[in-house]
Amino acid sequence: MLNIFYGDMPQAIYNPAVYFKNTYTDEWIVDNLSRAMIEDVDRSTVLGPRVIDSPVFGGISPLELSGGVKTLIAIYKMPELVFNASVCGDNCAKWLLKIGELQNITINLRHLMDFGDEPFEINILNANQIVHNMKELLPIAGMLVR
Repeated sequence: MLNIFYGDMPQAIYNPAVYFKNTYTDEWIVDNLSRAMIEDVDRSTVLGPRVIDSPVFGGISPLELSGGVKTLIAIYKMPELVFNASVCGDNCAKWLLKIGELQNITINLRHLMDFGDEPFEINILNANQIVHNMKELLPIAGMLVR
């Protein structure tokens, strides 16, 4: 399940890109879900563990991926940690939901992320409430994000 804590969370990793840079392994990049996230979010194709074909920059290393996709991969590969997902755009929301379907994850958000029109299940930790759509999420998140 996707668990979200809105607002200040001292134990959260606030710079996921730096964490990714110092932690990721080649296996993280060539994993099927990582490949799919890189393709969707960055519109880039993984050619191998150290080379990604970007339509904008040409051949890049995993360190040159967007902050959003690096955060998604870190969340997926290190589910026991809490990452600040506010570096992710709304184009990452469906992937956070997908990872939450696969494993229990907790993220920290400091903004209102749009999780789309489809039903979902998200546990808002600092409200102790499970929400099922954006109509239920917005009033709660709106009160917690300042």
